[in-house]
Amino acid sequence: MGAAGYTYYRVSIFLAMFVGYTLYYFNRKTFSFVMPSVMQEIELDKDDLGLITSSQTAAYAISKFISGVLSDQISARWLFSIGLFTVGGVNVIFSWSSSVPVFAGLWFINGLGQGLGWPPCGKVLRKWYEPSQFGTWWSVLSCSMNLAGGLGPIIAAVMAHSYSWRTTLSLSGMICMVTAVICLLFIKNEPSDVGLSNIEPAAKKGKGGTSANESTLKEFLLSPYLWLLSMAFLMVFGVKTACTDWGQLFLIQEKGQSVLMGSSYMSALEIGGLVGSITAGYLSDKAVARQGLRIYGNPRHGLLISMMAGMFVSMYLFRVTVSPDMKEVPIWMEALHPFSVLTGLSEQEIWILSLGALFGFSSCGPIALIGVIASESAPSNFCGTSHAIVALMANVGGFFAGLPFSTIAKHYDWDMAFWVAEITCAVTTVLFFLLRNMRTKMGRIPKKLD
Repeated sequence: MGAAGYTYYRVSIFLAMFVGYTLYYFNRKTFSFVMPSVMQEIELDKDDLGLITSSQTAAYAISKFISGVLSDQISARWLFSIGLFTVGGVNVIFSWSSSVPVFAGLWFINGLGQGLGWPPCGKVLRKWYEPSQFGTWWSVLSCSMNLAGGLGPIIAAVMAHSYSWRTTLSLSGMICMVTAVICLLFIKNEPSDVGLSNIEPAAKKGKGGTSANESTLKEFLLSPYLWLLSMAFLMVFGVKTACTDWGQLFLIQEKGQSVLMGSSYMSALEIGGLVGSITAGYLSDKAVARQGLRIYGNPRHGLLISMMAGMFVSMYLFRVTVSPDMKEVPIWMEALHPFSVLTGLSEQEIWILSLGALFGFSSCGPIALIGVIASESAPSNFCGTSHAIVALMANVGGFFAGLPFSTIAKHYDWDMAFWVAEITCAVTTVLFFLLRNMRTKMGRIPKKLD
């Protein structure tokens, strides 16, 4: 079949995963997207909202960890499709419900299904693409989340206004279920499944069935870099989730903005994230090509740290410079006047959307990079486990962005909650910068490289 065969299957498989994971993410965030409409029909306080979102995040963390560890033992196409079908079914049932306990229980099951999505994607990418392309295609695939997050709030707001939030969830769930069947037909686990030669060479085994250079689980788990990456991912994903889940309510309740502006901010965030993910994967792959992977430090660190610093700056400006009672435009904001005339938006609205795009760019880049770094820095026999661990810590951060974050807002205000997220972001960025040249090769180092 030759090169044409690889191209055909790469395109069809990648498109199936991209569309499938776009629906995964859209149906993960549907409750957040329609939250204002749900609150108009059903009385929910901030703790109720936090309980519902955190129940999903907790289940997602558990499911994704187990799925990551077992990903080499399970058919990727079946795992991916079963999870997508489950997520769709839960959204349909969710649209029939009206009580907080049922909402929380269903969203917990949604989280279990969500955890089956990304590990199969990572496994299939490694099987179908060369190592030199891995970071770029990982980043491009992760843009499916930004696409769903960017278009999702607008689609959900329009659907909820024209019909209802229940119709929105039901329709998105049914589309998800149909797409799951299509993905099962198009996704192939590896080239050998369709008569092509595998790209990833089989590991050479020694006596006892293991390679002399393979690390033990203890050696891998005692790698300090694994836990530095985990803590960084906890912070990045936690702060990103907080801004995605609560950003629109912060703008509406604390900053006096309209519902449309709240949804537009979330869309700008995800559009910026799409650009950030692609930029991070492409530029960091270029850095690896120039410098090569080393035992100490990683060529991707410079870009990673810069983007983490960008998260702090954009969050600080978002919290401090957006005013609910702005009577006149500050001098520094007058530079946006030409764009205001062109778009019909106020200078402050353009500023809010710009900050959303900047935060999305700065937060989604690290999310893509940390996953790539965790996979490429781990021993070959623990690549899946490495990503599973850092992803688990990321979802712990996502959990803290739910009920604990909303509780701070309830007892103080949204401004205080976002200030806490800022400080956490700044401290983690400084720590990662100070430790950027530590040993990044996890597990055992072959003697010829030591």
